[in-house]
Amino acid sequence: MRVVVIGGSGHIGTFLVPRLVRAGHEVINISRGTRTAYTEAPEWRHVRQVVADRQREDGEGTFGDRVAGLGPEVVVDLVCFTLDSATALVERLRGEIGHLLHCGSVWRHGPADKLPISEATGTPPVGEYGIQKDRIARMLKEETAAGGLVTTSLHPGHIVGPGWHPIGPLGSLDPAVWYALSAGQPLKIPGSGAELMHHVHADDVAQAFERAIDRREAASGEDFDIVAPSALNVRGYARIAAGWFGRTASLEPVTWEEFRETTAPEHAEASWEHLHRSQYLSIDKARTLLGYAPRHEPEAAVLESVRWLVDHGELTVAGPLDVRPATRF
Repeated sequence: MRVVVIGGSGHIGTFLVPRLVRAGHEVINISRGTRTAYTEAPEWRHVRQVVADRQREDGEGTFGDRVAGLGPEVVVDLVCFTLDSATALVERLRGEIGHLLHCGSVWRHGPADKLPISEATGTPPVGEYGIQKDRIARMLKEETAAGGLVTTSLHPGHIVGPGWHPIGPLGSLDPAVWYALSAGQPLKIPGSGAELMHHVHADDVAQAFERAIDRREAASGEDFDIVAPSALNVRGYARIAAGWFGRTASLEPVTWEEFRETTAPEHAEASWEHLHRSQYLSIDKARTLLGYAPRHEPEAAVLESVRWLVDHGELTVAGPLDVRPATRF
């Protein structure tokens, strides 16, 4: 099939595009052309690259025409963030393609009331990003239920993989957290330390998209939470991470007020956004309908990211990693 991937040079596309090529699909990648995939793969030689500024073309009302003009049978939209953008694409592609797949976010669910969270039991979203992702998912479901375009939305957790910084043990991208853990220095943690984060390796997300394409009938009109088999809490994550450097985590629980006083505002806000949601998601629906089988536990996925960053000089730590490369099961 001819598959158009919108935003295929990013986290998920780095793994999804080569997967689709290996599966025998003709793949076209639409991107801004400002970067290449995070990891090299020979399959990219067989991918047609189309440069486009989606935001500008959405404003001009021409982006849907660009996508339709490529003659796809399947479209995978990895970089859509507003209901208006998603609706415009659906309306242009209705009757033109066989399947539209959208990348959402587990932040379509709000702070957890009951664990694990399922697609049907999540609380209402908080924050504009999650609200928009939830509205898009609901619109797509209604579109298919009404007999329109066949759609599927997949909602990843905190995506990790080689080439970019993972959401760290305090729910932020603060590099000082990694240095403290690698040095065995005291680390102030806000709240109880039991708050949860649910990561997922980018290749496992790519696997889910590939399986949804292969099982279009099962995926039609459905939404799926896509995460690792387990989740990490703050205490456990910090202790595991310190162990990678041969250290023991020294954790000091503090109030959120105290944490904000000693943490850069952008990192403190990111910590709050991730930790107050305290999410742990079920993958039962994806396993049952798609055959989703994640290969990476969250700590193994994060270790892969951290190892890449240290090896490439993009993360300053106090000492070398004292652990073998993660083993995939």
